[in-house]
Amino acid sequence: MDEQALPALLAALVLASVHLFAGRMRFLEGIPRSRWLSAAGGVSVAYVFVHLLPELAEGQEAVEGRGGKAAARPGPFLGFLEDHVWLVALLGLVLFYAVEQHSLSSRGRRRQRSGEDHTEDVAFRLSIGSFAVYNAIVGLLLLSEDLEATEALVLYTMALAVHFVVNDAGLRDHHKDAYHRIGRWAISGAVLAGWAVGVTTEIPERAIVLVLAFIAGGVVLNVFKEELPGERRAQLWPFVAGTAGYALLLQLS
Repeated sequence: MDEQALPALLAALVLASVHLFAGRMRFLEGIPRSRWLSAAGGVSVAYVFVHLLPELAEGQEAVEGRGGKAAARPGPFLGFLEDHVWLVALLGLVLFYAVEQHSLSSRGRRRQRSGEDHTEDVAFRLSIGSFAVYNAIVGLLLLSEDLEATEALVLYTMALAVHFVVNDAGLRDHHKDAYHRIGRWAISGAVLAGWAVGVTTEIPERAIVLVLAFIAGGVVLNVFKEELPGERRAQLWPFVAGTAGYALLLQLS
């Protein structure tokens, strides 16, 4: 086990614990939306636009500069994605938008049929499965070269921890008791599973660039789907403060 593995494990444990204990934060519930959730969303968005997207641009240049047109490609499809990381980010956004819409439709059908305000079993499994993959990628990235420095690992963990709080609120709202009993354990364990894969497997840089792009798209969608619906009465200024404050922190680091 290399020197990076233990700090990354500690970070993975912090991230996994968010889903296990976020439900106890009762002050995050209710309408209007908690200012803390809006601020957490701002932090997440700042991390994507100030840190992840510039990193994706650098990664794209590194892949193109090292690979070139004559270099061996892993196949036409993956080769195409390597040249278009922004499409992978868009794919992440679209996939999580589809999952969100499916959950909303499922809740609507269940309300009409039985009066219960939570998703059907199929929607629950699809949603938790999607976020398990998402969280596993987050855990995997803890072992990336870009997070070898303690400062970078701390900033990443902070940003993703508050983002997980936002995700947890949405999942808890959609799935209710099923999320508390099963879902939160599954997606918490996924973070540790991703860490384990990162420890035991050497991930090529070109693959890291692609999963970073996917996460960037997913973060943007998962924040704005919680902030934008009018019935939630999200808090503008806490969101702005979270965005500006974390962007400044990233610039000073």
